[in-house]
Amino acid sequence: MRVVIQRVSEASVTIEGIVTGNIGHGFMILVGIETEDTNEDADWLCGKITQLRVFADDAGMMNLDIMAANGDILVVSQFTLHAQYKKGNRPSFIRAARPEQAIPIYEYFLKALSTKLGKLVATGKFGADMKVGLVNDGPVTVIMDTKNKE
Repeated sequence: MRVVIQRVSEASVTIEGIVTGNIGHGFMILVGIETEDTNEDADWLCGKITQLRVFADDAGMMNLDIMAANGDILVVSQFTLHAQYKKGNRPSFIRAARPEQAIPIYEYFLKALSTKLGKLVATGKFGADMKVGLVNDGPVTVIMDTKNKE
């Protein structure tokens, strides 16, 4: 699994003109699921995401995690995070998991992340044409990949 985590002051996702998820300050997370990914990968990411210390403490230092900062999370599925681009100019998405494999892992990830966070996470809709709006805070952007755990 690969995620792009952006610290935001606000973020939203709109599908067919309807806002399906929005948050104030917190994380906007794009998540891509690969063919070899499992629920264990989702668990690992949930632990890393909720303990990621990128929010400012009283001294202005990035020492607080999302829970200490009382932040929210918006998660958007994005298979294009697994684009292969070495040959030619049209990316290949062959490594991205098909919906029948990816959706259960995506839903597990959402539930596990909500449990760790102690509140629901906002979401888009898997496979939908989504319009994502966000205001980066910092900007602070972190990329995590479960293939690089060590």
